[in-house]
Amino acid sequence: MHNRDLPWEGGCRCGQVRLKITAPPILTMACHCSGCQKMSSSAYSLSAAIPADGFSVTDGDPVIGGLHGAARHYFCPHCMSWMFTRPEGMDWFVNLRPTMLDDPSGFSPFIETFTSEKLPWATTAAVHSYETFPPMEDYEGLVAEFAGRVSS
Repeated sequence: MHNRDLPWEGGCRCGQVRLKITAPPILTMACHCSGCQKMSSSAYSLSAAIPADGFSVTDGDPVIGGLHGAARHYFCPHCMSWMFTRPEGMDWFVNLRPTMLDDPSGFSPFIETFTSEKLPWATTAAVHSYETFPPMEDYEGLVAEFAGRVSS
């Protein structure tokens, strides 16, 4: 990911829901789980973990979709674009789908998760791969390494 000036703006496909990002991501990811494959209609979903205080919805009112469970997945109510996720119990960040940004070109996954479910032909540029989620004790080091790569 290249450094670029904040804020960043974005929105859903139809433009009825708009977002503003005022803090850089702490981590970028690709998730290969079958749930993300189905929700994204792709081989994996992309995420950028944005600090919650650096994320805002500026227009529109996204609705919860997906499984309606512990991970609250938000969609545009009109075009149904999957825009972001707020994982329960982790209110300090929002998992933004970077393709919702007006310029998503600088985002690539730093880690990939659920490689145990990935399609055999799917590849990413991720530096670290995990069969499921990384162990909790790995996150501090991953965040630090990601920050070092972004700032250099």
